Amino acid sequence: MAQKKSENSIRRLRRTHLPAGTIELAKYLIGKTLVHDTGAGRVSGRIVETEAYVVGDAAGHAFRGLTPRNKSLFLDHGHAYVYRAYGLHFLANVSSEVRGVGAGVLIRAVEPLDGIDLMRLRRPQASLIDLARGPGRLAEAMGIGPQHDGLDLCAAGPLWLGDSVRPAGEVGTSVRIGISQETHRLLRFYEKGSPYVSGPKRLRA
Repeated sequence: MAQKKSENSIRRLRRTHLPAGTIELAKYLIGKTLVHDTGAGRVSGRIVETEAYVVGDAAGHAFRGLTPRNKSLFLDHGHAYVYRAYGLHFLANVSSEVRGVGAGVLIRAVEPLDGIDLMRLRRPQASLIDLARGPGRLAEAMGIGPQHDGLDLCAAGPLWLGDSVRPAGEVGTSVRIGISQETHRLLRFYEKGSPYVSGPKRLRA
């Protein structure tokens, strides 16, 4: 079962805590906390799955250079990049390199902590395990949308990164999910044994 934490028990991460490197950041974020403070209350989740989209990665949105759509990927590491995928779901990412270099980490799944009732209002048909298991479900459950694109996740604001509420378990590595380019690269990271990790069973072992 998810552990319910008090609203004041999560320590905000500073940029100096975050490694400035895409693969390093993707691994580092496993076990850390994603927090959204809303008017209705706090929603938070323990990050259990990420994917790295490194510099020069043909599967990444920064591959063809800076555009109005992807400009948040070129900010200092630790900023939000939120976009709509296939016209359906918003996905939450974290910029991962120094300013001017485009790359990011997709947050694929979280273990719900605070605000589970609020998550269930947004996803009323979902079980606890499925509330935020997958990047589109995560953004929907946590109320993350285009208004959060470009936010500094290390500064005072509604959407931010927090430290671990408990240590991460063993971290597994696999190919990424749902992409058509650079499919061989082992750039997906997840907490082994967590039921909140998305994807097929063969990629969760």
